[in-house]
Amino acid sequence: MVKMGDSAEKKAGPGFFKGVSAEFKKIMWPDRQATVKQSIAVVAISVVVGVIIALLDYVVLNGVNFLTSI
Repeated sequence: MVKMGDSAEKKAGPGFFKGVSAEFKKIMWPDRQATVKQSIAVVAISVVVGVIIALLDYVVLNGVNFLTSI
């Protein structure tokens, strides 16, 4: 009878961490310039989306207020 904690995955603990270490060595990390460009793009897009959401919120709020004041 197999109990809940007696799985093969649990017994392969040390091999798992060796595999993770091997996979981390294969990662090609971006250089500083690419990281800065991507960070600027993320911040710029976040600001633009925030402004769009704020404008939509303002329009919907005023529209609902107009409709409820009739």
